Amino acid sequence: MSNGDWSALDLTEVSNKKLAAGLLGIFLGSFGIHKFVLGYTKAGLIMLLITVLTCGVAGFVMGLIGVIEGIIYLTQTPQEFKTTYLEGRKEWF
Repeated sequence: MSNGDWSALDLTEVSNKKLAAGLLGIFLGSFGIHKFVLGYTKAGLIMLLITVLTCGVAGFVMGLIGVIEGIIYLTQTPQEFKTTYLEGRKEWF
């Protein structure tokens, strides 16, 4: 399945993707891993490079963004998550 074909996912698969992205955002958010899980390669690379190229100094900011996004992902219903982040392709917050 390509990153653009999210319509075939049922709510269980969406819930699993939501949970994975949410937890990765909270625990590994400064590296942008949750962005890669959702197929947002450009946003994931931005977060990863900012953290690595600043030797972790800006990692705090990227980690904070990851925590906020992880909480947002986990508090949405599977349908809201699918509409906003999988079909709507909203990369940030």
